[in-house]
Formats: sequence, C-alpha cells, structure tokens
Amino acid sequence: MTSEEIKINVQKALDEIRPFLNSDGGDITLISIENDKHVKVRLEGACVACGVNQMTLKAGVETTIKKYVPEIETVENVL
Repeated sequence: MTSEEIKINVQKALDEIRPFLNSDGGDITLISIENDKHVKVRLEGACVACGVNQMTLKAGVETTIKKYVPEIETVENVL
C-alpha cells in the first residue's frame, strides 16, 4: 500500500468510528502518519476529559484503523 492509500484508508477508518464519538459529544482528528506504521490522532470534545478515552483509543480507534490498514503498528493520542 502506498503512503497515500494508507492515509485514505486511515481516514475511512476514522469516518467509521466518528459517529460513535460524535454521539457522546466527542470527535477525532488525524494528526500524522509516521513511516506508514504509526498513527497520531487527537481526541476532541467530550473525549478529552472522558475517563475511558484510552480504552476507546485502543479498543475502538486502533482496532478499526488496523482493520483498514493492517500494517499500522501503533495509534497514539496527542494533545
């Protein structure tokens, strides 16, 4: 997969998870993809102060991104 295809597929994954975050008053933005393996995102809105945002990041966001782009190794929330 090219870098551009990876970015498109990561965006598709975020578009899939976004309605769930929006329903709780949150959102997510793609910040960067490093070396085609490490994704940095920013949880926003209600997700910032949510006590389970790390679980959401791993169980929801990372799982969904890896479904679209299996070569992604890590997903990190940056402030």
